[in-house]
Amino acid sequence: MVQLVVDNSEPLAIVFVTFDGMTMLDVTGPAEVFAEANRFGGRYALTYVSGSGQPVTTSVGLRLPVDGAPDSCPDPDTVVVAGGESLVTRPVPADLVDTVGMLAARSRRVVSICTGAFALAAAGLLAARRATTHWQHTDRLARGFPDVRVEPDAIFVEDGPVFTSAGVSAGMDLALALVERDHGPDLARTVARRLVMFMQRPGGQSQFSAPMRTRLPRTPTLRAVIDLISAQPQLDHGAAALATLAGVSPRHLARMFAIELGTTPARFVEGVRLDRAQALLDVGHGVAETARLVGFGSAETLRRIFVARLGVPPSQYRARFAATARTMSTSVG
Repeated sequence: MVQLVVDNSEPLAIVFVTFDGMTMLDVTGPAEVFAEANRFGGRYALTYVSGSGQPVTTSVGLRLPVDGAPDSCPDPDTVVVAGGESLVTRPVPADLVDTVGMLAARSRRVVSICTGAFALAAAGLLAARRATTHWQHTDRLARGFPDVRVEPDAIFVEDGPVFTSAGVSAGMDLALALVERDHGPDLARTVARRLVMFMQRPGGQSQFSAPMRTRLPRTPTLRAVIDLISAQPQLDHGAAALATLAGVSPRHLARMFAIELGTTPARFVEGVRLDRAQALLDVGHGVAETARLVGFGSAETLRRIFVARLGVPPSQYRARFAATARTMSTSVG
């Protein structure tokens, strides 16, 4: 990010927008980053509002007091909008849209955490902008708001004065990036070390996503093809082999994949193998062994696809996501 010089004579007002059902960590995580920055020279004033000015009930059942309604707080420097599952499963409440729009008009920048992007989109703040949200909901955001340019693998996205982040912990990553923007890398590095965070998280959010779930094709022939690929990804699944199995030409098979699954045969096979490779690495298989078992052939091919798709090499993925039992047992006593 480009360094922004900020006049530190007055604290920067950070206003958190809360609502019933909001994800608790979407507020407390970023707030902790800003509060920690204050301990080492940062200047942030944190305020919490709800549309009604009344306390809200969070996702974990705790009541969160607020400082008031949006019209009672001073003009914010930064508006931070929390997320919550209700923003995905139901229309964004009108009072939340109004609150976000009112505060955004009075602020220098607007931030959403996780599914808070849906509230920003409903308020028209993401129109023709790049944005992200939790990996599980990026498709839904793109479908519901086609004028938003969704970046599904990003940890967070900056587009002008609007910032959006992926899952809840990515909100802390974004808050740290804002601290760096406001007060420089030295302070941000201190905060990162105190909170045991990455200054810049390696890889995108695809590495955290669950295995792909393919809708069931209508065509029995195509169902048989994907069943075989899923059951035995290590076999030869080149275009010719799959077409022979289906009893159609490679070109016709490609059309079937495009129409029913929205992808190509090669891309589908690669996705299945990648999912299987992640599962094997999760339980402790080595990189070379995993490559052989899933049909990638070589560790180098597996590494190339991991980096291209997930943003990290398989060795790092394995170290990050393999079962924790052995690590814990070797760390104790």
